[in-house]
Amino acid sequence: MAEQVDVVVVGLGVGGEEAAGRLAQAGLRVVGIESRLVGGECPYYGCIPSKMMIRAANLIAETRRVDGMAGTASVQPDWAPVAKRIRVEATDDWNDKVAVDRLVNKGATVLKERATFTGRNTVRAGDREFEATRGIVIATGTIPAVPPIDGLAGTPYWTNREAIEADTLPASIVVLGGGAIGMELAQVFARFGSRVSVIEGAAEVLSMEEPESGVLAREALERDGVTFHTGLHAKQVGYAGNTFTVTLDDGSAVSGEKLLVATGRRIATDELGLDQLGLDPKARRIEVDGHVRAGDKVWAIGDVTGVGVFTHNAMYQADIAVRDILEEPDAPTASYHAMPRVTFTDPEIGAVGMTEKQAREAGLDVRTGSTPIPASTRGWIHKAGNEGFIKVVADNERGVLVGATSAGPTGGEVLSALAVAVHAAVPVHSLRQMIYAYPTFHRAIGEALKAL
Repeated sequence: MAEQVDVVVVGLGVGGEEAAGRLAQAGLRVVGIESRLVGGECPYYGCIPSKMMIRAANLIAETRRVDGMAGTASVQPDWAPVAKRIRVEATDDWNDKVAVDRLVNKGATVLKERATFTGRNTVRAGDREFEATRGIVIATGTIPAVPPIDGLAGTPYWTNREAIEADTLPASIVVLGGGAIGMELAQVFARFGSRVSVIEGAAEVLSMEEPESGVLAREALERDGVTFHTGLHAKQVGYAGNTFTVTLDDGSAVSGEKLLVATGRRIATDELGLDQLGLDPKARRIEVDGHVRAGDKVWAIGDVTGVGVFTHNAMYQADIAVRDILEEPDAPTASYHAMPRVTFTDPEIGAVGMTEKQAREAGLDVRTGSTPIPASTRGWIHKAGNEGFIKVVADNERGVLVGATSAGPTGGEVLSALAVAVHAAVPVHSLRQMIYAYPTFHRAIGEALKAL
């Protein structure tokens, strides 16, 4: 017989953990089910450890920028302290006890099992079955999407997980994919001395962002020694003698000691039994409404909704789900028009809302303005490593920004002002009348607005 509880949360990544913890603290009987690590991809294989890697790689680059500005300096890269910091400080050697205890202390029951939906409101985990009287929250995240390239299966290729776990770095590595993950890790490896090649099927890297962002990132990584093969697809993979050889569709080949597959992510709900909830088990995402409801007494949050593979979106949707489940009178509905995102390369590339292309495809009367960071006073002062730009995308009819990009030494931080402007639909006229502190990187926002 099924055990009665209020809510079952399937998947305890950042969104699932947040939802389960808050619902338990509100007094509900909550069962959280996770087959892997509680906390999910972000703290163990994504956001946190990768940014430790990037911080270390950027220190190397900054040291190399001393010459000509503050004397002379040399640096000998050493991966050992980086690997140790990830293992000890970030992941507890990939042990989730702290996260489990944190959730249990909030009042939730945590089961380290695979979950299967057995009915409209029932879930099986191991040898136990639960009936969720208030509802079910699906927060199962995504896994790396590995393309069906001839010869790839069965080889010891890396995904982001193996790259994060690496105690030593290879002498050479081929990166499949020029998106955010591929670009961030490629730059890290190159700055620590690996010979890096990036293969990207699109004409330019970071193809989902402004074209200027892709050009900026590519040029930055090329200065770090990265070789690019864009507009080409991997046709075949060979592995022999501890070396990968990737044959491209133009007949050329790229070789490396390791192969990192960073070609996106996909949901993994095949064996969940979504059909028992009235959902399509073959869908590429779980469709949700403004309250992140996927059905009657079913909510879905995070990557599995396909809104954006971002930790901040999972947390955002978790808040909406929790408040809806608790039937708060002022429970908000979701709005994604000002979704922020940052690619943590150097220079850092932050973006919010629509790109120029997306705005035009949406039928808006588009105006754009941009300014290079080196032309700003702070950019000129910064000098070494000052590459970047600010671009704003305006809906001319409404007189508001619908998108913006902030690329530069602190691109992700400067983005915050632009995110507020897009989120709140602040009139461009008001933004132009603002007083921007001098000399700052964010002051360049005013120059980009003048160029509209």
